[in-house]
Amino acid sequence: MKTKLTTLAVAISAQLLASSGMAIAQEQEVKEDKNIELIMVTGSFVRRSENYESPSPMAVLDSVNIDSIGAKSIADITQSLTINTGSENTPDAFTQNATAGTSNINLRGLGVASTLVLLNNKRQVTNAQPTNEGLNFVDTSSLVPMIAIDRMEVIKDGASALYGSDAVAGVVNFITRRDYDGAKFTLDYQDGAYGDNSEYNIQGLWGANGDNGNVMAALSYTNRSPLFISDRRLSRPQDDSSNLGNPGSFFGAPGVPAGVPVLDPTGCAEFGGVVNDLGLGIPGIGLCQFDFGPGYSYVPKETRLNVYFSGSYDFDNDVSWTTEISLARNRAERGGAPSFPILTGPVVPATHPNNVFGAPVVFFGRAEGNGYDADPANTESDTFRFNTMLTGELDDGFWELSYTNASNDFLFKVEDVIKDKFTLALNGLGGRGCDPISGVPGEGLCEYFNPFATSFTTSPNSQNVIDSFSGEEVIDSNADLEVLEGFASINVFEMDGGTAGIAFGAQYRKEQLSQDYDALANEDAFTFVIGNPDLEGSLDVIAAFAELALPVSDTLDVQLALRYEDYGGAIGDTLDHKVAFNYRATDDFSVRASLSSSFRAPSIFMRNGGATSLQQLSDPLISGGNAFAAVRTSGNEDLTPEESDAYNIGFSLEPVEDWSIEVDYWNFDFKNLIIQENAQAILNANPNDTTRLIRAGDPETGPLVGVNNTYVNASSLTTSGIDFVTSYKIETDNLGSFTPNITGTYITAYDLDDPQAGKVDGAGRRNFSNIGVSTPELRANFSLGWQMEAYSANLFARYVSSYDDDQNCTDGTCLEIDSHVTYDAQFNVNLSALFDTKTEYVLTVGGVNITDEDPPQVFTNSGFDSKVHDPRGRQIYARIAVEF
Repeated sequence: MKTKLTTLAVAISAQLLASSGMAIAQEQEVKEDKNIELIMVTGSFVRRSENYESPSPMAVLDSVNIDSIGAKSIADITQSLTINTGSENTPDAFTQNATAGTSNINLRGLGVASTLVLLNNKRQVTNAQPTNEGLNFVDTSSLVPMIAIDRMEVIKDGASALYGSDAVAGVVNFITRRDYDGAKFTLDYQDGAYGDNSEYNIQGLWGANGDNGNVMAALSYTNRSPLFISDRRLSRPQDDSSNLGNPGSFFGAPGVPAGVPVLDPTGCAEFGGVVNDLGLGIPGIGLCQFDFGPGYSYVPKETRLNVYFSGSYDFDNDVSWTTEISLARNRAERGGAPSFPILTGPVVPATHPNNVFGAPVVFFGRAEGNGYDADPANTESDTFRFNTMLTGELDDGFWELSYTNASNDFLFKVEDVIKDKFTLALNGLGGRGCDPISGVPGEGLCEYFNPFATSFTTSPNSQNVIDSFSGEEVIDSNADLEVLEGFASINVFEMDGGTAGIAFGAQYRKEQLSQDYDALANEDAFTFVIGNPDLEGSLDVIAAFAELALPVSDTLDVQLALRYEDYGGAIGDTLDHKVAFNYRATDDFSVRASLSSSFRAPSIFMRNGGATSLQQLSDPLISGGNAFAAVRTSGNEDLTPEESDAYNIGFSLEPVEDWSIEVDYWNFDFKNLIIQENAQAILNANPNDTTRLIRAGDPETGPLVGVNNTYVNASSLTTSGIDFVTSYKIETDNLGSFTPNITGTYITAYDLDDPQAGKVDGAGRRNFSNIGVSTPELRANFSLGWQMEAYSANLFARYVSSYDDDQNCTDGTCLEIDSHVTYDAQFNVNLSALFDTKTEYVLTVGGVNITDEDPPQVFTNSGFDSKVHDPRGRQIYARIAVEF
């Protein structure tokens, strides 16, 4: 009998736990399917029997469970996983300056680039635009339409020995439907409790089976309306305030010591500014702060179009051919301030007609502030992926040969002030049409820009002069991926527990990354985003791997894996291993363990790239001094690869029928961790540093405007914790079935050795001032599922423990970010079962955070921790699904 080659996970026979939007793989009775004798398991290249229990801890979420949590996107799924810590799925200007509209996964808080994301077991290209930390990640918003996903499988103990670098923290494998025959249509609408925030999603799926193959196509379109800070103010005005405003402040005023700022004598508070007297209490001395918060968005305006096609054909010679094509077109617009701060210290000449000082002074502010409309930032992301694969049968095994070609084109646009043209405007040579060489200041087509508060009254600025020094920074980034891979899996000898199998293969992959900045940015012409040189680089990797599956006995399975990767050049090569076993002590109790090593090379961007990000920093030299500063990061070609060792020990127990318990202890030990230096740590280490810190006025004591940093190899990061899952199914005669579930992750250690901050116990901390991510110690999900005939319902409670905010500390004591509990609910009706129709109709209504709980307040930009909590509040949704 021919064995089907479609890759399946052992976890398809798992008890699926909707409480976390995922399921933990465990042994379960599987209905016999005569078409499937052996299956391929995620985390292995050797086919196994259907009742195989993986020695690696695995989490599985199928399409039914995806629907049960009301997920509209992959980000909605991953954000609910307790094993996911610090992902960037709530984009804003402060955590995702240039990557709005994207989403990612961060297993164990080890970094968004440390989790390998696969689509049908094959790699996907990374996003061409990196995060603020300089990490290129797989954008899960650009994978495939949700309706095409059959299940998501997660290997949680690291898998570099099998899949190569990037699988340091584990593997997330999205598997699409196979052999689908029919058509399905869904329409979702979701409405938020605040502002105009709402979204709708339309999806379609079609598939047809023939005598020798299958074709399938899927499409989804999402339209999301924005949610602005002004719609739901979670922050205090001072949390979103900048010392650089309009009205602004000035340095160099006559009779005032150097480095001391003077308030605009023509106005501050009366035009919307807030006086910051720097704790001195001296009239006229200080800064005029600007509240930039209202124009920024918690949720950007987004449109997403995803298209997926797959086709397969079975030849007569036991060879199958499968091809996949996917496209994603995502557009996002996030709010911003009317203009960015001007960090270049432009001089207002004494001859300026509005200069009330009668002497040259340095302007410390922004071109547009109170009373001006916000300027948005725009992102355009286009992703293409092509994969073709041949698989064939051997007498005692099978082989596979595949080729993947994928690319991401990412365009980022944001408006800023051009420093030279702004200086001309301060000197009366601004305005479009003004010739700075032959023009006369303030006459004809030449205009002065008025930086004083009199611009609000007697001497307003024209739009013409503002347009003359406004420009758009454009970053056109491109990432390409090519992978050629082949392997064979064969049976080699008999053991007491069955036939031992060996898999061996090779892989070649080429990664390319380029960033093309506009001409002004190449010249560092902007006053805040500054600019950057272009980037172009590539990485060629050759790998060979082998795996041995040993069914030692009926109760013991052992897995051995080894992978060699050669990066060439200064990076070198690596040899990583994995050893794992599963021991079934009884029918109701089994023990598993794994030990593995990992290797992650410095990325192209980290070695050759560079970027400027906008970050809020706490300046030790200023009382209450939160500074909105430009952090400029340069690449480092001296980086060495990071390495890690991981182990996992766990057990599965079924104390009584239908009650399952899963517990795993995991530990990851990183060395030479590649990180972007923490700007706050640099500032804390030496606030008077004149080489790495840029200050206005006095270079040692003036207000902070910029920080220079780079990428370095940190000493170490060690994290460990416990995953636990329990589920119990209760059957009743008249009330249907009930399934209570509990899923949680408790982090016992998150120990950092930071190059600037030193040794840090990061568990239970926000880790704002070091290289880590926000790490609440406990995340737990509780759920109750109910089903009876045509009706079903799900209730969820999601808990995040409290943790310390190390951005806001006094004398070593930090403010606490409160624990948080939210509640979700869903009700489903299968209309086709009620009315006995051939076409299936399912109506769903539900709510996320139905009690409208506020995220815990954090005294930072936007007022909450975007890497842990959701700012949207209550979301009510409805869905109709029709399947023919």
